[in-house]
Amino acid sequence: MYGLINDLSIIEASSFVASPTAGLYCAQMGAEVIRVDHKEGGLDYDRYMLTKEGRSLSWENLNRAKKSVALDLRSGEGRELLVELSAKTGNLITNLPEKSFLSHDAVAATCSDLVSVRIMGWHDGRQAMDFTVNAASGYPLMCGPEDWDEATAPPVNQVLPAWDFITGAYCAFALIAAIRHRDHTGEGSQLRVPLGDVAIGTVANSGAMAEMLYRGADRERLGNAIWGAFGRDFRSLDNTRFMVAALTAKQWAGLVKAFGVEDEIAALEKECGVRFADGDDPRFKHRHALFDLFQSRAGTMDWPELKRRMAAEGCTFERYRTMHEAANDPVLVDDNPLFKRTSANPSGFEYPATRSFANIPGRDAGEPAPAPYLGEHTEEVLSTRLGLSSGAIGALVDRDIARLSDKD
Repeated sequence: MYGLINDLSIIEASSFVASPTAGLYCAQMGAEVIRVDHKEGGLDYDRYMLTKEGRSLSWENLNRAKKSVALDLRSGEGRELLVELSAKTGNLITNLPEKSFLSHDAVAATCSDLVSVRIMGWHDGRQAMDFTVNAASGYPLMCGPEDWDEATAPPVNQVLPAWDFITGAYCAFALIAAIRHRDHTGEGSQLRVPLGDVAIGTVANSGAMAEMLYRGADRERLGNAIWGAFGRDFRSLDNTRFMVAALTAKQWAGLVKAFGVEDEIAALEKECGVRFADGDDPRFKHRHALFDLFQSRAGTMDWPELKRRMAAEGCTFERYRTMHEAANDPVLVDDNPLFKRTSANPSGFEYPATRSFANIPGRDAGEPAPAPYLGEHTEEVLSTRLGLSSGAIGALVDRDIARLSDKD
């Protein structure tokens, strides 16, 4: 983990994906991120999939490099401790409702320069989660085979909770921006980031919203083709599926040469009255003829030969893998400096863990930090942050207001 912001401490009171992701990215850059949960674990503590010991693999990967404090957040005393911790720290990430005990105003009452980032559902207060805002965005009805009947075609949901991860990344950025503002002005900030706004705002930022309004209709389904450019999945003679993309003149020229279709492309250009090297527009407009040509040639070669030819020409391509295959692929994982195999996990299961996604030349990324056990740092944090004595902390534990590590 990089130490770029190791002078920064953050309280995180959250669950599920978006909010823990924001804290994770800050922790990977060196921040001290203290996650505070209910003493029995938050709503995501036993999120599927669980090991036979009952440990959530999702939870331990979204909470790497963090500290864990476990309090009785259903009690007034436990909630007061979380509010006090947030105020003493001055930086808060949460997805608890604003109209809760952890409201910005409740914490700011004793911390006037508080910076809080709160993940919401929709801007008007309605609840939301990744898969429901995705339904509203329009993307699922844009996916699926090209020949599906428009009137009866079902939506196709993406399995990755992309809006959650985009929201988490945006919240980490917003937090750092607000802290930088406070450093210059002394002013705190209350930042509310609705998950739904991230989704529909991304639709707008991508140009898709303007496109729909301009065309006055929905975009057609394209199957696995790339919208507005040349790219699609193909199948080799030995039944290997792979994806290619050619968005630049160099990529296009390399692909044509790798497939050995120079003569056929020249004939098709003459027939259509275009030059495919001129850009995305002619390649996209005539994509069906091009797809048929490239698939015809792909079907005459086994994957190793195609791969060798495309690599030699600097093409942009990749073979489709199952996720199990990807997890066992040495090029993607074992030979990738992003990962380090470790058994230092609450689950005890050994597997690759990630360092920061950022690769900073000249800086040591360090080892992937483990996730904490629930409550592992309760005593340390209550002592250093709130100045409580060991006796006072022991009394909180005895009264079941605070909980120590659940390792055993």
